[in-house]
Amino acid sequence: MPAAFDEAFLGKLVGRALRHGGEFADVFCERRRTLSYRLQDGRIHEASYGVTLGVGIRVVVGESAGFACSDDLSESALTKAADAASLIARAVPAGEATPIDLSPARAPSFYDGNSADAIDARRYVAMLEAADAAARRYDPRVVAVNAQLSDELQEVWIATSEGRLVRDYRPLITFGVQVVASDKHERGSGYVGDGGRTSIEYFDRETPEALGEEAARIAAINVAAIPAPAGEMEMIVGAGGGGVLLHEAVGHGLESDFNRRGTSLYSGRVGERVASELVTIFDDGNLREERGSLNVDDEGVPGQHKVLVENGRLLGYMQDRLNARLMGVESTGSGRRQSFRFAPQPRMCNTYMPSGDATVEEIVASTQRGIYAKSFAGGQVEIAKGDFVFMVGEGYLVEHGKITAPVRNATIIGNGPDAMMKVEAVGNDGRLARRHYTCGKGGQYVPVGVGMPTVKIASITVGGTQHG
Repeated sequence: MPAAFDEAFLGKLVGRALRHGGEFADVFCERRRTLSYRLQDGRIHEASYGVTLGVGIRVVVGESAGFACSDDLSESALTKAADAASLIARAVPAGEATPIDLSPARAPSFYDGNSADAIDARRYVAMLEAADAAARRYDPRVVAVNAQLSDELQEVWIATSEGRLVRDYRPLITFGVQVVASDKHERGSGYVGDGGRTSIEYFDRETPEALGEEAARIAAINVAAIPAPAGEMEMIVGAGGGGVLLHEAVGHGLESDFNRRGTSLYSGRVGERVASELVTIFDDGNLREERGSLNVDDEGVPGQHKVLVENGRLLGYMQDRLNARLMGVESTGSGRRQSFRFAPQPRMCNTYMPSGDATVEEIVASTQRGIYAKSFAGGQVEIAKGDFVFMVGEGYLVEHGKITAPVRNATIIGNGPDAMMKVEAVGNDGRLARRHYTCGKGGQYVPVGVGMPTVKIASITVGGTQHG
């Protein structure tokens, strides 16, 4: 452990940050090791290795926070950072700082906290090559394969003015494969990613070959796909990866900062019906090995199970310390930050809808004319209005109760609360998507998990290239 992260010194820094007053202060220390390789055109195109080390110091006063950070770990530099953060508060004249007595706290364990910090470059390269070979074997129409693997280990020490000191040790492994296929007339692409808060041994079970084949399968389907129809129709959202729709269209609107400021459609609506009674939405920071899980959040609060919506009624928001205090509730372990260079904000962890009672076969059979969006390729949402646009990564027509032709270039256009009100069937196949989703908010990016069962929405607008 770096000397700057010593318990006694951290207590001095917290006390120094409060020398002008303030309601709360914390010190966030981070050491992050990142290794990544990218394969393109059958060879390693990029390789990188980096180590990040630094400290962020925050002082909270009312609705404001003073924040300073430093990657210089000398005592003088960190003392200056604490002084800079303390200037947000002028309740008392500057005087001698009183060190805070810190009591080390044990964090729970929702991932493998004993992952080895060993690096085997040859193994990583061989995994990428295996995915490439498997994708090319799968279909002769495959013309390009890009694969990337990253292995990250983040260690954090969080000291607070409440006297709490907690350490977390966070592994994060990511493997993604992008495949392009062509029949000389049409091109199609497919992407598959996997990983989570685990070790490289995870890919002994979920093999690189399987990822390469799955990405090639989607690309080959999209080569043969017909132009997507346009207009209002029923939509079936696929299990697992379909949860990105839930994340974007609903999840951001349930983060507490937007609701405290009154800029979310869900502001002031706790206890009200905001979705079909079939809809329940959870956000969990305590799921084993999942990408968005945290033993403790970036404010030192343990990861928690949060029921956001239950049977269509809004129960609460995702809270960090600052917004929770201002709203008169407790933190839900949702305070997250990209690195020591940023102050925390309320964010999602693993957001998902649990299983319902319907079978997939029943959902398909009940659909007369619609789109089955098995997976999405990206999207965006306007939080104040809830309006969203999503591109379908793998989609199919559903006609008279049967899945028929694959479609390409389908875009889903809708409104989050409206779509949730129109949910008329929830499948019994709920699961999280083992893909490497990264969520952006306020210029910060953090790993998250998403998931849902197969869900039917009564009507939605589909943008395509074929009318009818």
